[in-house]
Amino acid sequence: MRVLLVFGIVGQLLQSFSLAFLVPLVFAVLEGDAVSTGYFAIGGGASFVVGRLASLRFEVAPFVQRAEALGVVAFSWLTVACFSAIPYVLMGMSPVDAVFETMSGLTTTGATILTDFTAYSRSFFLWRAMTQWFGGLGVIALFVVILPRLGIAGRQLFFAEASNVPSEAISAKVRDGARKLWALYVVMTAVLSVLLLVAGMTPYEAALHALTTMPAGGFSPNGASIAGYNNPTIEWILVLFMLLAGSSFTLQYRVFTGRLLGFFRDAEFVFYFSVATLGALGVACALAQGIPSMEQLRMGAFQSASLISSTGFASVDYNLWPDSARALLLIVMLVGGCAGSAAGGPKAVRLLLVLRRSMRELTRVLHPRAVLPLVHMGRAIPDEIMRAVYALVVLFAAGHFIFGTILVLFGADLITGYSAALACLGNIGPGFGPAGPMGSFAEFPVVSKVTLTFAMWIGRLEIVTVVALMHPDVWRNLRLTRS
Repeated sequence: MRVLLVFGIVGQLLQSFSLAFLVPLVFAVLEGDAVSTGYFAIGGGASFVVGRLASLRFEVAPFVQRAEALGVVAFSWLTVACFSAIPYVLMGMSPVDAVFETMSGLTTTGATILTDFTAYSRSFFLWRAMTQWFGGLGVIALFVVILPRLGIAGRQLFFAEASNVPSEAISAKVRDGARKLWALYVVMTAVLSVLLLVAGMTPYEAALHALTTMPAGGFSPNGASIAGYNNPTIEWILVLFMLLAGSSFTLQYRVFTGRLLGFFRDAEFVFYFSVATLGALGVACALAQGIPSMEQLRMGAFQSASLISSTGFASVDYNLWPDSARALLLIVMLVGGCAGSAAGGPKAVRLLLVLRRSMRELTRVLHPRAVLPLVHMGRAIPDEIMRAVYALVVLFAAGHFIFGTILVLFGADLITGYSAALACLGNIGPGFGPAGPMGSFAEFPVVSKVTLTFAMWIGRLEIVTVVALMHPDVWRNLRLTRS
């Protein structure tokens, strides 16, 4: 792996990302907030200068190796998170808390260390929401659109972040496909913002909630999340858009361009939607201990949609719910959203393929000579894809156990530790206990915060991207060169 080439590309990306600081900077100017204006100017300036220095004498590479593509993806997320935290540090957060908050934003996790939401400016919450919006489609996907001058193999970079499952590309060219995804993302964000405005939010609140719903992020400027608005119309609007945020953007593009029944012809979406629906009905019945009311159905639908899409908004403190309802929410959290979406988790399609493979193996016990190809959406699934699927599911389970154990060893109780590990590794946001929907990660010890920051990072990159960079073959082939 050519280290200086990776640094050069990451520097180019950071240099371009520095322009994002202009939005909260201008907003702070309009608000008359000179202090915040200075903080965002420093953050943007530092990002530009460091990015410029890292990319000095950067030359377009005719070919980027797989390890280099993985390195660019992994270190872009890490670098952007660190520089995005500069305004937070200047506003009084510790560096660990600041990076935790920005990593949570860029990975669209939605976990927070904030306890007093009145202590920060409106421009702070705008930047916080923007980090999630940029993270939604992935920093790399966005930069494939706005940085075509890099001239590097966009398909390799996109592959490093995309799920390794069968899917239909929007375009033969990733750059063209990314443009279409980006356009869809922008349009849906704008539509949601208008709907929330009509439903009763202020323009500022509507914009921020739209910016954090479409990336399945869950950061709200209200300390009580959506429960702070007590508006059923807002909740139902968000249920719809959270479910969309957790579904494949590629599938949405096909549906919105004419294939109206595309959602329910897609096996993964049917599985995802079925789990969300059953979760909503199950939670509502558990709350009612019988036939649920409309309000209980709404609470069940909202929390099921929020957690399966990994958005993490809360319309109620489900920490106070009975264990039967919380157990169902845990199952929903474990499924996650669809491949090609902004959602976290192991992805519904992987679990679907594992279930189908398991059923096939059970059938083989009874019929050992039967020829039973594994088929998804009319296509036979090669063994190499199933190996990748099993590897990620195993790594996800192992990561959850390891991170949860670390949290428990450093003082968390069993439920809090393992639910917080699942919430951060799966980029879901809230867990149970003190890390619940109305809680905060502020009281976790420093070691636990660093652990969870790492969990959010590797979870957003689907674990394999980061773990592969630790392979001895990568370290043996390190070269300090650009070509």
